[in-house]
Amino acid sequence: MTAATNYVRRLRMELDFTQQPLSPPTLPDGYRWIPWTFTALERHAAVKYLSFRHEFDAKLFTSFRSYSNCHRLMRCISRHERFAPQVTWLIARIPFDNWSTNLDCATIQGIVKSRYLGAIQNVGVVPEHRGFGLGRALVLKCLNGFHALGMQRVMLNVTASNEAAVELYRSLGFRPKRTFYHPTADDFDPLSPEINTEESAPVGHEHDLEPAQL
Repeated sequence: MTAATNYVRRLRMELDFTQQPLSPPTLPDGYRWIPWTFTALERHAAVKYLSFRHEFDAKLFTSFRSYSNCHRLMRCISRHERFAPQVTWLIARIPFDNWSTNLDCATIQGIVKSRYLGAIQNVGVVPEHRGFGLGRALVLKCLNGFHALGMQRVMLNVTASNEAAVELYRSLGFRPKRTFYHPTADDFDPLSPEINTEESAPVGHEHDLEPAQL
């Protein structure tokens, strides 16, 4: 007998720049922005792993379960034909003595989905650095980058039960546009649908969100 596959509700959320004023990102004291370079790929992978390894999304996506898998995921994202380095950032903690190595603690990546649509990939903040507004700063930094590229809308996908993330995105102007169900099966390859932003038919069932669910 084949074991039943469990499904988890995921939301596609979108922000429309024509309907939402854009705020500049600000970092708390002691943190700084690190722009994308290919030499920083390993740093992004490490932060991604530390951010997601104990989170529920690691049950959905095997890419989050080890550093090597996160490294593979970052290679896939950065080699995507529409990868947007302008919206891909690290946040690092500045050491008190200004001589030690910066401590990387947050990451975000983005892809240009179409002429006017940007897609945020993974927003990750290391647990020890949560609660300081780094997630909000990351998303705002990414949004400002997409806006500078001429995007009119930005989308992302989030697990519906991740209430903190959903509320953060709502507070920034994102609104749910669609819901779909993602399997937790270990043999499911997580890379294609998430990197390609589920533009093709997503796994499981998908339907438009009704107004009552907003």
